[in-house]
Amino acid sequence: MRTGDEPISARSPLRLRLGLALFGAACAVVGVVAFAAAGHPGWAGVCGAVVLVALADAGLVVRRMRQGAHFQPGRDIPPYHPDESPPPPDRRTPR
Repeated sequence: MRTGDEPISARSPLRLRLGLALFGAACAVVGVVAFAAAGHPGWAGVCGAVVLVALADAGLVVRRMRQGAHFQPGRDIPPYHPDESPPPPDRRTPR
């Protein structure tokens, strides 16, 4: 439900997501090196796949950040009112 102050109080988690993606990529690179040095190519491959996924996620986050802010309703738009319709009937069969 909107409170009416979203453009002022809204925060995007993109920077946090970017930081977590880069941290995950760095940890996975360490895993690739460690498992390759230990002679476990399967686990090194799994860590390599995690590196690719984390870097792809970081790329998408950077793209979204560069797109900039999207439309936010102005102060003249009233907040949405909660749905006041009655709840749907209980569909369970009585015992």
